Amino acid sequence: MRKTKEVLRLRFELGLGQRQIARSCGMGLGTVHQYLERAAATGIIPSLPDIADWEAYEAARQRLIPNLSLSAPAARYRVTKESHELQNS
Repeated sequence: MRKTKEVLRLRFELGLGQRQIARSCGMGLGTVHQYLERAAATGIIPSLPDIADWEAYEAARQRLIPNLSLSAPAARYRVTKESHELQNS
């Protein structure tokens, strides 16, 4: 049960991907996927159908991680002119 809670915390509080969660928890990617699928199927993960809920979620996320921007990719994922030219050569 402790691992399940940790998987859910890493996914929904910190926004980590499944591979990052698997490495952090020392478990397989399939296990993480199963935990998240089961949580979704049982309703542990609440849906956010109302825009007011989504706005409340976004406000809480911004308080937790104030410098996180969803509109700009991380530096390692940005494509520069030089990297694009290297890929195409």
